[in-house]
Amino acid sequence: MKNFQGLLLVGCSALALAGCGPSDIASPGTGGDVIINNPAPTPTSTPTSGTGNVVAAAGCPTIADAQGLSDQGTISGPTGTWRVCRLPNLIKTSTTLPKVAGLLYEINGRVNVGCDGGFTAPTAAAPVTSTTVGCSTPLTADTNVTLTVAPGTILFGGTGQSWLAVNRGNKINATGSANAPIVFTSRDNVLGLNDDSSQGQWGGVVLLGRAPVTDCNVGSVASNTCERDTEGSADLARFGGTNAADNSGRMSFVQIRYSGFVLGANRELQALTTEGIGSGTVLDHIHSHNSSDDGMEAFGGSVNMKYYVATGADDDSLDVDTGSQFNLQYALLLPRSGKGDALFEIDSNGNEADTPRTKLNVVNFVAIQPVTSSDNEANDQAAGLFRGNSDTTLANGLIVAPSNECIRLNGSGGTPASLTARSVQLVCNATKFIGSGSFTAATVASAFGTGANGNNDAFTSTLTSLFVNGANEDAVAAFAATSLSSFFEVPAPNRIGAAWSGNTTWYNGWTCNSSTANLGGGSSCTSLPTT
Repeated sequence: MKNFQGLLLVGCSALALAGCGPSDIASPGTGGDVIINNPAPTPTSTPTSGTGNVVAAAGCPTIADAQGLSDQGTISGPTGTWRVCRLPNLIKTSTTLPKVAGLLYEINGRVNVGCDGGFTAPTAAAPVTSTTVGCSTPLTADTNVTLTVAPGTILFGGTGQSWLAVNRGNKINATGSANAPIVFTSRDNVLGLNDDSSQGQWGGVVLLGRAPVTDCNVGSVASNTCERDTEGSADLARFGGTNAADNSGRMSFVQIRYSGFVLGANRELQALTTEGIGSGTVLDHIHSHNSSDDGMEAFGGSVNMKYYVATGADDDSLDVDTGSQFNLQYALLLPRSGKGDALFEIDSNGNEADTPRTKLNVVNFVAIQPVTSSDNEANDQAAGLFRGNSDTTLANGLIVAPSNECIRLNGSGGTPASLTARSVQLVCNATKFIGSGSFTAATVASAFGTGANGNNDAFTSTLTSLFVNGANEDAVAAFAATSLSSFFEVPAPNRIGAAWSGNTTWYNGWTCNSSTANLGGGSSCTSLPTT
């Protein structure tokens, strides 16, 4: 087992960031844009200078935060010319970023939303000194800052080491719409320099909360005082607490593109990172595109998410660890052909006695690994890796990995990782299963249980348009997932997979298209929305 590397990020100065999951990093990176030699993708973008129809806004709007926005002039690319308004490095007051035609918001370095109020909300009787950059005055209450981002707004990382940190005791309200998604992207994307192999050009979005975590940097699980530090951050970015219902805000109808900047050996950021966030946080309709690390990673916390699309992740499409309690319904996991590591990597940090055990429920999913990559062969080895102090339930889904083993279970500790499958269909190579540690391949095959509970490890896929159910998928009797959690719904009709006749529009419009997947209705990921 590899040592767990916590997650991300960098501060305002040089940082080294943690890799994905308790484990290996798929892409070593170059310290900047990571280019992968895929076959020539379509569509591609040719850098131009303001040739589109966008006209730069006259100036930057006035916002509630007294520091205001810094006007950085204009930037041009194939969509036209845009006004650049730079965010302050610390947002001290609840602030709304309005959608303004011809205007982009720049994230320059680490941008903090509020100050970190600590393990529990501070009081006058028990003030805390925040770990957040720029917050030197002891806090006697949470700063309660909410950053609201209007539908259709575009934000970009001005440098590779740019990322947005929503600190404990503060919130984000990034609520787009199906026709006006919020886009977080890179400067190169604005300039029109990207193609479908581009990645790793800025940090990503990080939500930090007060829900329970394991693998403590501070305190202990036994004393219920466990906290973790965001690895690689030159200035502390701490998370964890005791409030499983903690609320870090809402992100809906959001794209996060070309993230995962390499800060050092085996230390990268990912598109969306949740760190100890609670069930009060709302996450839905999230598209992660071309992250040079994971599509998203959850470190601890209680996470509920619906409608997640991961295209082109260079490590794992979904990584869940350090005690996270994660429910996910409707997911498309679609790495680039021959790239990425695993579709799923679920584990702990190697501290097998820590509780809570990592628990993942995934319902209604399609996970496709068309060609096995060298990273997968060197690291996770199968399309899905389940190990450590974790318990995973997969229901009403498909793992399509015809060139690879589908599932690897690694047994370690007194109570090894477990896997439960309900109405799950596998398309694998002849081996199908890998056992490691205390598990054998036969143990893994038995855990999956083909022929029982609607499971089939020799399924013949009839998927159309890459991930839409065909006749064989629709013929599989689906499992009633409400028995797993009240968070889950039973769609009508109840189907396996994530898209079928009558359910093929949920990903339209708010996502972007690439050679990895045509998601319909949206623009190309290599270009910016202009309306």
